[in-house]
Amino acid sequence: MKNRTGSIKEIARLFLRLGFTAFGGPAVHIAMMRKETVDKLNWFSNEYFTDLIGASSLVPGPTSTELAILIGKLRAGWKGLIVAGLCFILPAVIITGIIAWLYKLYGTSPNMQQYIYGIKPAIIVVIISALYPLAKASLKSIELGIIGITAIILCILGYNQLCILFGSGFLALAIAALKNKGTTASILPLTLLQVPASGIISLTNTRLFFTFLKIGAILYGSGYVLFAFLNSEFVQTGFLTRQQLIDAIVVGQFTPGPVFSSVTFVGYQISGIQGAILGTVAIFLPAFVFIGVLGNYILKLRSSKLFSSFLDAVNIASIAIILAVCYDLGKDSITDWRAIAIAFAACVTVILFRKLNSAWVILGGALLGYLLHFI
Repeated sequence: MKNRTGSIKEIARLFLRLGFTAFGGPAVHIAMMRKETVDKLNWFSNEYFTDLIGASSLVPGPTSTELAILIGKLRAGWKGLIVAGLCFILPAVIITGIIAWLYKLYGTSPNMQQYIYGIKPAIIVVIISALYPLAKASLKSIELGIIGITAIILCILGYNQLCILFGSGFLALAIAALKNKGTTASILPLTLLQVPASGIISLTNTRLFFTFLKIGAILYGSGYVLFAFLNSEFVQTGFLTRQQLIDAIVVGQFTPGPVFSSVTFVGYQISGIQGAILGTVAIFLPAFVFIGVLGNYILKLRSSKLFSSFLDAVNIASIAIILAVCYDLGKDSITDWRAIAIAFAACVTVILFRKLNSAWVILGGALLGYLLHFI
């Protein structure tokens, strides 16, 4: 099939509309893109679109954003790549920036605390419910299950999350190599190493930029993995409070487009508008570079058994890290009967109404937090 057959205007029109209306997280974004590009516009076949999803999953970064960028590149080359990515990202970034500014002014007001109290347990339930289908799809073997359990334990014990991610991947790579080729070579599991967070005295804008650039360049899996990295890089080092992290998650759920737009919120809280701009550029820049440089080549990597083994392990470790962060958040948030009641109500809601947008669950938690405050 010919890839570069689309116009810049149709690409901009499609992804700008998705940027303003794509609520619900990466899975929903991908489903909406498939409906538009396969069913309505007939740009791709179902089989080819599935290959695009797999290719986008092979490189670090937000999968749905990279899928948008890849579609733009295939339809209109480098111009299409840039236009598709910016049109999908910018609506969420602008909305998040406005929310970050308002939060800076009013977020710590005592009148907001009852709502925030109810949001905390609800957001934990939302994250875990989003993880379930991902975990079900990622748990492909007993070895991956063992790697996942080990990753959770190591994360709770305080081991460095990057080492857990890549250690899991290299361990699975070694197991796959031994199975497929019978080699006796071994790879030292990086998960056995603990690399403590560096003692940063002040967080300059340059350091902020390169921290987010690093995260964007190495983060695999769901957008929720981002919050695990934010916890490690900023909460544990004292530049962001646990409450601000939870609020960043909430903003990511309520706004359309990529969940990574939460970085705009975080950057603003740390270093104002400069932090918001630098953080946003840094977190999304690797996605443009990876898709642009690798292009069609990444479509061929899915057939590699060794690389697939590495990616499977990284994905399962990513899910394990998110669960560990939820455990950590739960210890601080679900501390009395009111919080337990809100968490239970949120669980019932996500089980009975599986297609309900997560934003409504969070809104319900906020309302319950306010109402239970009077009991």
